[in-house]
Amino acid sequence: MIRLGTSLAHNRSYQLLNRELAADDPWRLDGNPFERQRHIQMLRLSLSQGLIINALEVGCAAGAFTEKLAPCCQRLTVIDAMPQAIARARRRLKEPPHVSWIVSDVRQFSTEELFDLIVVAEVLYYVGDVAEMRAAVRNIVRVLAPGGHLVFGSARDACCRRWGHAAGAETVLTVLNETLIEVERHDCQGDSANEDCLLARFRNSAP
Repeated sequence: MIRLGTSLAHNRSYQLLNRELAADDPWRLDGNPFERQRHIQMLRLSLSQGLIINALEVGCAAGAFTEKLAPCCQRLTVIDAMPQAIARARRRLKEPPHVSWIVSDVRQFSTEELFDLIVVAEVLYYVGDVAEMRAAVRNIVRVLAPGGHLVFGSARDACCRRWGHAAGAETVLTVLNETLIEVERHDCQGDSANEDCLLARFRNSAP
């Protein structure tokens, strides 16, 4: 299933993502040791509660992490604002039947489903200012099942601001802690100043 989101279509983030996705290995997700280690830690956090019945991945890039997560889930929904990202990830995974694909801005994503795992990494700083990030978090948390877990990852505030974004990991972690319980945090660092991110796992304590 594909549903097209339009709110990014004419803004700077859409244009930036469009250029980045034209590369053979966007963001060096396959070839960079730092990115491989980041994905190892993200998968560890995602699998910390055992069997994943119904998962949501917000932002698939070219499918590098999706390829690792999908075999661990009974059902997986993948959303991305960029049609090119969804197309590349679908080709990479060869269309497994338990994966659904949706082109949608995270702020506009709507479903009646609840997910026992949500993964959102290196996405929210693209949505705009801090108010828009907060709206995106609110929409994500809305579909997290009671007792479910959310795995978040992002470059730190300083990196994101250097790249021209409003904020990054520390800002979003503060917002997530307003409604969810933080269970674990992991610091990922590489050799360059841009290889500096935070990962965290949260639990929804709502009854």
